[in-house]
Amino acid sequence: MHRCGFVSYNKKKMSRKRRLALFLPLLMAAWHGGAQPTRADHTAIYVADLKKSADFYRYVMLLHEIPEPFHDGKHVWFRTGEHTQLHIIQGAAAVTAHDINSHMAFSVPDISAFTRHLDELHIKYGDWSQKIKTPQTRVDGVKQIYLQDPDNLWIEVNDDKF
Repeated sequence: MHRCGFVSYNKKKMSRKRRLALFLPLLMAAWHGGAQPTRADHTAIYVADLKKSADFYRYVMLLHEIPEPFHDGKHVWFRTGEHTQLHIIQGAAAVTAHDINSHMAFSVPDISAFTRHLDELHIKYGDWSQKIKTPQTRVDGVKQIYLQDPDNLWIEVNDDKF
């Protein structure tokens, strides 16, 4: 019989994998001091033109605007998930270039319907390379496209887990 902390176990009867499964939660709790995992709350973006950006997220991305507490004409908030939000803040000095590797991602129930919506609005989008408009398919089967908002921030739209 072996003793690890306050738990005793029979090494011969319990596989190494089972022992790890038993002790890993205890080790993780001790390592994190019992702290709970974090979850996403909001993303804030700093924009050059608040109206232009708010219109983009409202009419192109189809996000629902929610009340914001400042009421100063410099903030617009949108619901992005059950417990997540996008905060748009006026004040960026200029629109600058951004690398596609830094992007926000949103999911839609039907990528074809969403690309038709983008086409109707004459919004440029494409695969990762931006060479074709056809959604690319990831190795896990999720279809995705990329587009940019008025401040050139990259956005991925996919059909994952909807």
